[in-house]
Order: sequence, then structure tokens, then C-alpha cells
Amino acid sequence: QEQLVESGGGLVQPGGSLRLSCTTSGFSLDLYAVGWFRQAPGKEREGVSCARSSDPTTYYTDAVKGRFTISRDNAQNTVYLQMNDLKPEDTAVYYCVKPVWCADTLLEAPDFALWGMGTQVTVSS
Repeated sequence: QEQLVESGGGLVQPGGSLRLSCTTSGFSLDLYAVGWFRQAPGKEREGVSCARSSDPTTYYTDAVKGRFTISRDNAQNTVYLQMNDLKPEDTAVYYCVKPVWCADTLLEAPDFALWGMGTQVTVSS
């Protein structure tokens, strides 16, 4: 069965760092654009970052540019999100998603996308 499992969330102080991991199974990761989304209570779901399947191109929402880095290891079926200089407004549940529309001006998930269960990131002093 196709599955995505996130890990690496937790509580961190402002300015700190976390690395999220998304381990996938049941499909060939290198065939799909994948992304990270987040949702905070009372806020709309937000696309954070994505990585295309056939080239190394990556995209980021403006709120995280310069602070977050997405990477993928197709051989290990794993996607990462390195988060640096974390801010309280980054607090959310973070999800990895497959597939996604992945472009500089289009970071969204189709209705049929597969989502993980999410991992909580809390940034607080």
C-alpha cells in the first residue's frame, strides 16, 4: 500500500532548527513531485515547499524562503524539510504530500493526493 510517514517534529525555541523526514513506501518516489504543507489552527492549509521529480528544481512559499530547504533521496524513498531560523508563525502540523503541482506560482495538492498523518512543529519560547 502507498504510505507517507512524517517524523522529526517537536518543540523548538524561536531561531532554532528542525529537520522533518517523510518516509514513503508502496510507490516509486522518483516518479512524483512531492511537497510539504502545513496547517495551523484557524488558518488555511498552506503549501510550504515542493520538489519536482524529473529535475532538481525546488520551490518555496515566500514565508519560508531562505530558511527552509527541501531535499529528496529517491533511492531511500525519503523526503526531507530542513527548517532553520524558526519563527512562532511556523507553528503548525506539517504534512508531506504526493503528488503535488509544483511550480514557483503553483504549490498545491490535487484532491486525490496521498497525505501523511502529519507531525507537529511548535515554535515557542
